Amino acid sequence: MAGMDHEAQRDSAGLYALGALAEPERKAFEAHLATCEECAAEVRSLGAVARVLPYAAPQIDPPAALRARVLAAAGDTNAAARAVASAQAASRPRYGESGWLAAAALVLIALGLGAYTANVRQRVGSLETQLTEALTRLDRSEEQLAEAARAAERAQTRLAVLTAPDLKQVSLAGQPAAPRAAGRALWSRANGLLFAANDLPPLPAGRIYQVWFLTPRAPVSAGLVRPDQNGRVTAAFDTPAGTPDPTGVAVSIEPEAGVPAPTGAIYLAGQTTQ
Repeated sequence: MAGMDHEAQRDSAGLYALGALAEPERKAFEAHLATCEECAAEVRSLGAVARVLPYAAPQIDPPAALRARVLAAAGDTNAAARAVASAQAASRPRYGESGWLAAAALVLIALGLGAYTANVRQRVGSLETQLTEALTRLDRSEEQLAEAARAAERAQTRLAVLTAPDLKQVSLAGQPAAPRAAGRALWSRANGLLFAANDLPPLPAGRIYQVWFLTPRAPVSAGLVRPDQNGRVTAAFDTPAGTPDPTGVAVSIEPEAGVPAPTGAIYLAGQTTQ
Protein backbone atom coordinates (compact mmCIF):
# COMPACT_ATOMS: atom_id res chain seq x y z
CA MET A 1 0.00 0.00 0.00
CA ALA A 2 2.88 2.35 0.82
CA GLY A 3 4.31 1.81 -2.68
CA MET A 4 0.93 2.49 -4.30
CA ASP A 5 0.48 5.65 -2.19
CA HIS A 6 3.91 6.88 -3.24
CA GLU A 7 3.24 6.33 -6.94
CA ALA A 8 -0.08 8.11 -6.70
CA GLN A 9 1.31 11.04 -4.73
CA ARG A 10 4.43 11.46 -6.87
CA ASP A 11 2.28 12.52 -9.81
CA SER A 12 1.04 15.45 -7.72
CA ALA A 13 4.52 16.96 -7.16
CA GLY A 14 4.34 19.28 -10.19
CA LEU A 15 0.87 20.57 -9.30
CA TYR A 16 1.89 21.10 -5.68
CA ALA A 17 4.97 23.12 -6.69
CA LEU A 18 2.70 25.37 -8.78
CA GLY A 19 0.07 25.70 -6.00
CA ALA A 20 -2.51 24.00 -8.21
CA LEU A 21 -3.79 21.29 -5.82
CA ALA A 22 -7.21 21.54 -4.24
CA GLU A 23 -7.23 21.84 -0.45
CA PRO A 24 -7.93 18.14 0.38
CA GLU A 25 -5.34 16.95 -2.17
CA ARG A 26 -2.80 19.50 -0.88
CA LYS A 27 -3.20 18.30 2.72
CA ALA A 28 -2.88 14.64 1.68
CA PHE A 29 0.25 15.38 -0.35
CA GLU A 30 1.86 17.39 2.46
CA ALA A 31 1.23 14.47 4.84
CA HIS A 32 2.98 12.21 2.33
CA LEU A 33 5.88 14.68 1.99
CA ALA A 34 6.61 14.36 5.70
CA THR A 35 7.50 10.68 5.19
CA CYS A 36 8.94 10.62 1.61
CA GLU A 37 12.35 12.19 0.92
CA GLU A 38 12.10 11.37 -2.80
CA CYS A 39 8.93 13.43 -3.27
CA ALA A 40 10.33 16.19 -1.05
CA ALA A 41 13.41 16.41 -3.27
CA GLU A 42 11.18 16.45 -6.37
CA VAL A 43 9.15 19.35 -4.95
CA ARG A 44 12.30 21.33 -4.11
CA SER A 45 13.60 20.84 -7.65
CA LEU A 46 10.30 21.78 -9.30
CA GLY A 47 9.76 24.68 -6.93
CA ALA A 48 12.92 26.41 -8.15
CA VAL A 49 11.57 26.30 -11.70
CA ALA A 50 8.06 27.29 -10.68
CA ARG A 51 9.32 30.44 -8.95
CA VAL A 52 10.76 31.81 -12.18
CA LEU A 53 7.84 30.85 -14.45
CA PRO A 54 5.78 34.04 -13.73
CA TYR A 55 8.67 36.14 -15.03
CA ALA A 56 8.58 34.37 -18.37
CA ALA A 57 5.20 35.96 -19.24
CA PRO A 58 5.28 39.40 -20.95
CA GLN A 59 3.92 42.35 -18.93
CA ILE A 60 0.78 43.94 -20.49
CA ASP A 61 -0.50 47.41 -19.58
CA PRO A 62 -4.27 47.41 -18.72
CA PRO A 63 -6.59 49.36 -21.04
CA ALA A 64 -7.33 52.98 -20.12
CA ALA A 65 -11.11 52.28 -19.71
CA LEU A 66 -10.38 49.83 -16.88
CA ARG A 67 -9.67 52.66 -14.41
CA ALA A 68 -13.07 54.26 -15.05
CA ARG A 69 -14.92 50.97 -14.52
CA VAL A 70 -13.01 50.31 -11.27
CA LEU A 71 -13.85 53.77 -9.88
CA ALA A 72 -17.49 53.39 -10.88
CA ALA A 73 -17.71 50.03 -9.18
CA ALA A 74 -16.08 51.44 -6.04
CA GLY A 75 -19.15 53.67 -5.51
CA ASP A 76 -21.31 50.65 -5.06
CA THR A 77 -20.17 48.34 -2.25
CA ASN A 78 -21.96 45.36 -3.70
CA ALA A 79 -20.55 46.11 -7.13
CA ALA A 80 -17.06 46.41 -5.67
CA ALA A 81 -17.45 43.08 -3.89
CA ARG A 82 -18.63 41.49 -7.10
CA ALA A 83 -15.66 42.97 -8.96
CA VAL A 84 -13.24 41.58 -6.39
CA ALA A 85 -14.86 38.16 -6.50
CA SER A 86 -14.80 38.22 -10.29
CA ALA A 87 -11.12 39.14 -10.30
CA GLN A 88 -10.30 36.38 -7.84
CA ALA A 89 -12.20 33.85 -9.92
CA ALA A 90 -10.42 34.97 -13.06
CA SER A 91 -7.02 34.70 -11.42
CA ARG A 92 -7.68 31.31 -9.82
CA PRO A 93 -5.94 28.57 -11.84
CA ARG A 94 -8.09 26.01 -13.59
CA TYR A 95 -6.79 22.84 -12.01
CA GLY A 96 -7.83 20.49 -14.72
CA GLU A 97 -6.12 22.49 -17.45
CA SER A 98 -3.45 24.99 -16.41
CA GLY A 99 -2.02 22.79 -13.62
CA TRP A 100 -1.39 19.83 -15.89
CA LEU A 101 -0.05 22.08 -18.63
CA ALA A 102 2.45 23.57 -16.18
CA ALA A 103 3.50 20.14 -14.96
CA ALA A 104 3.89 18.96 -18.54
CA ALA A 105 6.01 22.03 -19.29
CA LEU A 106 8.29 21.19 -16.36
CA VAL A 107 8.67 17.63 -17.65
CA LEU A 108 9.54 18.90 -21.11
CA ILE A 109 12.10 21.31 -19.65
CA ALA A 110 13.69 18.48 -17.64
CA LEU A 111 13.83 16.21 -20.68
CA GLY A 112 15.32 19.00 -22.81
CA LEU A 113 18.02 19.73 -20.23
CA GLY A 114 18.85 16.03 -19.97
CA ALA A 115 19.23 15.69 -23.73
CA TYR A 116 21.34 18.86 -23.90
CA THR A 117 23.62 17.62 -21.10
CA ALA A 118 24.10 14.27 -22.82
CA ASN A 119 24.93 16.03 -26.09
CA VAL A 120 27.48 18.29 -24.37
CA ARG A 121 29.13 15.32 -22.67
CA GLN A 122 29.35 13.48 -25.98
CA ARG A 123 30.94 16.51 -27.68
CA VAL A 124 33.43 16.97 -24.83
CA GLY A 125 34.39 13.30 -25.02
CA SER A 126 34.90 13.58 -28.77
CA LEU A 127 37.06 16.70 -28.35
CA GLU A 128 39.18 14.98 -25.69
CA THR A 129 39.75 12.03 -28.03
CA GLN A 130 40.75 14.37 -30.88
CA LEU A 131 43.11 16.26 -28.57
CA THR A 132 44.79 13.02 -27.44
CA GLU A 133 45.25 11.89 -31.03
CA ALA A 134 46.69 15.29 -32.01
CA LEU A 135 49.18 15.19 -29.11
CA THR A 136 50.22 11.66 -30.08
CA ARG A 137 50.83 12.77 -33.67
CA LEU A 138 52.80 15.77 -32.40
CA ASP A 139 55.02 13.58 -30.21
CA ARG A 140 55.62 11.23 -33.14
CA SER A 141 56.48 14.15 -35.41
CA GLU A 142 58.92 15.55 -32.86
CA GLU A 143 60.64 12.18 -32.52
CA GLN A 144 60.92 11.87 -36.30
CA LEU A 145 62.26 15.41 -36.54
CA ALA A 146 64.87 14.74 -33.84
CA GLU A 147 65.98 11.53 -35.58
CA ALA A 148 66.19 13.37 -38.91
CA ALA A 149 68.34 16.05 -37.26
CA ARG A 150 70.67 13.39 -35.82
CA ALA A 151 70.91 11.66 -39.20
CA ALA A 152 71.70 14.99 -40.90
CA GLU A 153 74.40 15.71 -38.32
CA ARG A 154 75.97 12.27 -38.85
CA ALA A 155 75.92 12.75 -42.60
CA GLN A 156 77.50 16.19 -42.28
CA THR A 157 80.26 14.79 -40.03
CA ARG A 158 81.03 11.97 -42.45
CA LEU A 159 81.06 14.32 -45.40
CA ALA A 160 83.45 16.64 -43.56
CA VAL A 161 85.86 13.74 -42.90
CA LEU A 162 85.63 12.34 -46.43
CA THR A 163 86.35 15.72 -48.02
CA ALA A 164 89.05 16.83 -45.54
CA PRO A 165 92.38 17.73 -47.18
CA ASP A 166 94.30 15.94 -44.39
CA LEU A 167 92.32 12.67 -44.74
CA LYS A 168 94.15 9.46 -43.80
CA GLN A 169 92.80 5.93 -44.31
CA VAL A 170 93.31 2.75 -42.32
CA SER A 171 92.28 -0.68 -43.58
CA LEU A 172 91.56 -2.90 -40.57
CA ALA A 173 92.20 -6.65 -40.75
CA GLY A 174 90.90 -9.33 -38.42
CA GLN A 175 93.38 -10.59 -35.88
CA PRO A 176 93.70 -14.17 -34.48
CA ALA A 177 90.87 -13.47 -32.03
CA ALA A 178 88.53 -12.60 -34.95
CA PRO A 179 90.03 -13.77 -38.29
CA ARG A 180 86.83 -13.09 -40.29
CA ALA A 181 86.39 -9.52 -39.02
CA ALA A 182 87.26 -6.54 -41.23
CA GLY A 183 86.96 -2.79 -40.98
CA ARG A 184 87.95 0.63 -42.19
CA ALA A 185 88.89 3.91 -40.50
CA LEU A 186 89.06 7.38 -42.03
CA TRP A 187 90.76 10.07 -39.98
CA SER A 188 91.12 13.86 -40.20
CA ARG A 189 92.62 15.82 -37.34
CA ALA A 190 90.17 18.67 -37.88
CA ASN A 191 87.06 16.51 -38.40
CA GLY A 192 87.63 13.31 -36.41
CA LEU A 193 87.47 9.58 -37.08
CA LEU A 194 84.95 7.53 -39.03
CA PHE A 195 85.00 3.85 -38.08
CA ALA A 196 83.15 0.91 -39.65
CA ALA A 197 83.52 -2.85 -39.13
CA ASN A 198 81.71 -6.09 -39.83
CA ASP A 199 81.78 -9.74 -38.69
CA LEU A 200 82.88 -8.84 -35.19
CA PRO A 201 82.22 -11.68 -32.69
CA PRO A 202 79.42 -11.21 -30.15
CA LEU A 203 80.48 -9.47 -26.97
CA PRO A 204 80.71 -11.40 -23.69
CA ALA A 205 78.57 -10.11 -20.83
CA GLY A 206 79.96 -6.95 -19.25
CA ARG A 207 82.42 -6.28 -22.10
CA ILE A 208 82.59 -3.80 -24.99
CA TYR A 209 84.76 -3.05 -28.04
CA GLN A 210 87.16 -0.12 -27.59
CA VAL A 211 88.70 1.71 -30.59
CA TRP A 212 92.30 2.97 -30.24
CA PHE A 213 94.49 5.48 -32.04
CA LEU A 214 97.96 3.88 -32.33
CA THR A 215 100.57 6.63 -31.83
CA PRO A 216 104.37 6.64 -31.45
CA ARG A 217 103.97 7.23 -27.71
CA ALA A 218 101.06 4.97 -26.62
CA PRO A 219 97.55 3.96 -27.71
CA VAL A 220 94.92 6.67 -27.19
CA SER A 221 91.26 5.73 -26.75
CA ALA A 222 88.97 6.99 -29.53
CA GLY A 223 85.74 5.59 -28.07
CA LEU A 224 83.51 2.58 -27.36
CA VAL A 225 81.32 0.67 -29.86
CA ARG A 226 78.76 -2.10 -29.61
CA PRO A 227 78.04 -4.07 -32.84
CA ASP A 228 74.55 -5.18 -33.84
CA GLN A 229 73.50 -8.83 -33.80
CA ASN A 230 75.21 -9.36 -37.17
CA GLY A 231 78.55 -8.00 -35.95
CA ARG A 232 78.29 -4.70 -37.87
CA VAL A 233 79.00 -1.27 -36.42
CA THR A 234 79.51 2.30 -37.67
CA ALA A 235 80.62 5.20 -35.47
CA ALA A 236 82.17 8.65 -35.55
CA PHE A 237 84.59 10.03 -32.94
CA ASP A 238 86.32 13.32 -32.25
CA THR A 239 90.09 13.28 -31.94
CA PRO A 240 91.12 13.76 -28.29
CA ALA A 241 93.06 16.97 -27.74
CA GLY A 242 96.83 16.53 -27.78
CA THR A 243 96.74 13.20 -29.63
CA PRO A 244 99.86 12.74 -31.83
CA ASP A 245 99.27 11.86 -35.47
CA PRO A 246 98.21 8.20 -35.37
CA THR A 247 100.22 5.54 -37.13
CA GLY A 248 97.30 3.13 -37.10
CA VAL A 249 94.00 2.07 -35.52
CA ALA A 250 93.19 -1.02 -33.42
CA VAL A 251 90.14 -2.53 -31.70
CA SER A 252 90.13 -4.61 -28.51
CA ILE A 253 87.55 -6.03 -26.10
CA GLU A 254 87.61 -4.31 -22.72
CA PRO A 255 85.47 -3.88 -19.58
CA GLU A 256 82.16 -2.17 -20.32
CA ALA A 257 83.22 1.23 -18.95
CA GLY A 258 86.41 1.29 -21.05
CA VAL A 259 90.03 1.49 -19.92
CA PRO A 260 92.87 4.03 -20.39
CA ALA A 261 95.12 1.49 -22.15
CA PRO A 262 94.42 -1.83 -23.96
CA THR A 263 94.21 -4.89 -21.69
CA GLY A 264 92.29 -7.40 -23.79
CA ALA A 265 92.91 -9.25 -27.04
CA ILE A 266 93.17 -7.21 -30.29
CA TYR A 267 90.39 -8.02 -32.78
CA LEU A 268 91.11 -5.52 -35.55
CA ALA A 269 94.28 -3.56 -36.47
CA GLY A 270 95.71 -1.61 -39.41
CA GLN A 271 98.31 0.99 -40.38
CA THR A 272 97.64 4.54 -41.56
CA THR A 273 97.96 5.35 -45.28
CA GLN A 274 97.47 8.63 -47.12
